[in-house]
Amino acid sequence: MIRFGWLILGCLFVALGVIGAILPLMPTTIFLILAAGCFARSSPRLEAWLLDHPRFGPTLRAWRRDGAIGVKGKAMACGGMALGYGLFWATARPHWPLALCVAVIMGGCAAFVLSRPTARY
Repeated sequence: MIRFGWLILGCLFVALGVIGAILPLMPTTIFLILAAGCFARSSPRLEAWLLDHPRFGPTLRAWRRDGAIGVKGKAMACGGMALGYGLFWATARPHWPLALCVAVIMGGCAAFVLSRPTARY
């Protein structure tokens, strides 16, 4: 039963990853990393399918092997965070404490992404 739960969760993360590949501000890779982890606990065949995927496989293998993110992935992630913060600032017009809190959180996320090793595919 637990294995089936991991399988369902992995399928959900793949679906979210596919949606993220289509929608510009929704992430893709993190959902596929989570899906690969779920499939590792439930379906070696689906895990192998993800890791051998021609488009997403190299990124997933680099993350699993070295915790590495490619230069393009780092640029897209940080650019997406900056764009998201700009949209938040422009549309929500937050008071400065909330704006500062969101900026610190997003800055911390960007620092984490930039601190990862750079992937070599």
